[in-house]
Amino acid sequence: MAKAPVQRMSQLMAKTLRDDPADAEVLSHKLLVRAGYVRRTAAGIWSWLPLGKKVLANVERVVREEMDAIGAQEVTLPALLPREPYEATGRWDEYGQELFRLKDRKGGDYLLGPTHEEIFTLLVKDQCTSYKDLPVILYQIQTKFRDEARPRAGILRGREFLMKDSYSFDLDDEGLGASYALHREAYQRIFARLGLDYRICAATAGAMGGSKSEEFLAPAEAGEDTFADCPNCDFAANTEAITYQLTPVDGSAVPALEEIPTPDTPTIETLAATLGVPASATLKNLLVKVDGEIVAVGVPGDREVDLDKVEAHFAPAAVEMVTETDFAAHPELVRGYVGPQGLGEKVKYIADPRVAPGTAWITGANKEHTHAKNVVAGRDFEVDEYVDVVVVQDGDPCPKCGTGLKLDRAIEIGHIFQLGRKYADALKLDVLGQNGKPVRVTMGSYGIGVSRAVAALAEQTADDKGLVWPKEVAPADVHVVAAGKALQTDLALDVAGKLADAGVRVLVDDRAGVSPGVKFTDSELIGIPQILVAGRRAAEGVLELKDRKTGEREELTVEEAIARLTA
Repeated sequence: MAKAPVQRMSQLMAKTLRDDPADAEVLSHKLLVRAGYVRRTAAGIWSWLPLGKKVLANVERVVREEMDAIGAQEVTLPALLPREPYEATGRWDEYGQELFRLKDRKGGDYLLGPTHEEIFTLLVKDQCTSYKDLPVILYQIQTKFRDEARPRAGILRGREFLMKDSYSFDLDDEGLGASYALHREAYQRIFARLGLDYRICAATAGAMGGSKSEEFLAPAEAGEDTFADCPNCDFAANTEAITYQLTPVDGSAVPALEEIPTPDTPTIETLAATLGVPASATLKNLLVKVDGEIVAVGVPGDREVDLDKVEAHFAPAAVEMVTETDFAAHPELVRGYVGPQGLGEKVKYIADPRVAPGTAWITGANKEHTHAKNVVAGRDFEVDEYVDVVVVQDGDPCPKCGTGLKLDRAIEIGHIFQLGRKYADALKLDVLGQNGKPVRVTMGSYGIGVSRAVAALAEQTADDKGLVWPKEVAPADVHVVAAGKALQTDLALDVAGKLADAGVRVLVDDRAGVSPGVKFTDSELIGIPQILVAGRRAAEGVLELKDRKTGEREELTVEEAIARLTA
């Protein structure tokens, strides 16, 4: 085994902190800053210090090894990109304000790459001309840029972040399926090696486009994604991807629509209380604007509208809430008393599948202080389009087996897409087929949040004392701590050198003038898997070995410690 360098804390550019940063909201943010792994440069922009860079590099190494193992080839493409390819695919506008746009001195439009489908497509178009050149998988590990409106949670939600993005290029859908399966299996190996607890969840494609899409989610309290997990079967999905089946019912026996006075009941809560009915018997109608046009969204009164689902349905159109000005311009829309009956052609009406044909509701009568009961879908109003737009709740039936779902928070660490021909069509990516005719190439896109994986690991593995890195990603294998006396420091440096000669990565705390208590606290905060202390029995050649994860301790001679740690 090759000799490893010894990193001495007396020379290490990293200052640990006793207190949490004032702006820290989540555990990984607090600990990565306190342990000297990262420092904030600006909102959503982070600098990686030597220890943090080692962890980041280890995650990159694992990703590279598994990507190379499936035959993927690494390239590096520019981060500064021209406008034209993104305009050709429509994403110059689709990305909206999240895209960093800039002009050069000649007035040309450029962007900082949020993801690279277009540029990889053009690269393959330039390099691959025949069916003999395919299939091919290309990847890079590169900084991406997105102008987050509210950067938060440390490195979890930044304006620049390190990502592995790979792209498969195949002649047909069967080939795409095979490339997708290769990536799916590689991702499972990557996250297992990194020591991450994760779930593979059905997902929506969003601005990426394409058909099949799955997310790799790491359950964590700090996560910004909510996913549903079935305790009875293997179903798991991001809540945005869960759909409810449309099941019409027989509403022929429902009496005729009847308007009823309901003074001062502009909310579902006040209406249900006044009439003595459950909120689930009422129909809530939310008004939004889609590219400036008013759309009504109908859901049962006991459910909330998932605006992310609404935006995903209408993407790339801009969706925003109606304002007082909009109500003033449309007197037929009575705030707090809007009902789907009588909206006519002026307002498009979409509804959740729970508002199925034949179901009866209490809803607004489009008159002040008035509601209507016995309002039947399909009889008294028509639904222009059914879209699952409700926020999924704990206990909702599993789409696969009907068991009540369990909701959890999670961090998205990977996402795989079967893009199909969206980008190949836009950029005319063809190769010459076996029959001498052009064949339109089909694509897949596959991302891993490399820097996010570091934060996810911190969130999942840390304890009340600090970070606890899995061996595969830790900045060192052993943290040797010299309690303070000259003899202890000499022994610590000697042992550190012998371990390094055997190929063990060592961080040694040889700092002078730092108390043993501070050194022990720092060793737990920094989170290296094994802590070896040259302490009270150093004169006897006896060390204490502590497992950072389990807390187990044992006393060993120098020879025993070296044998144990090099085994």
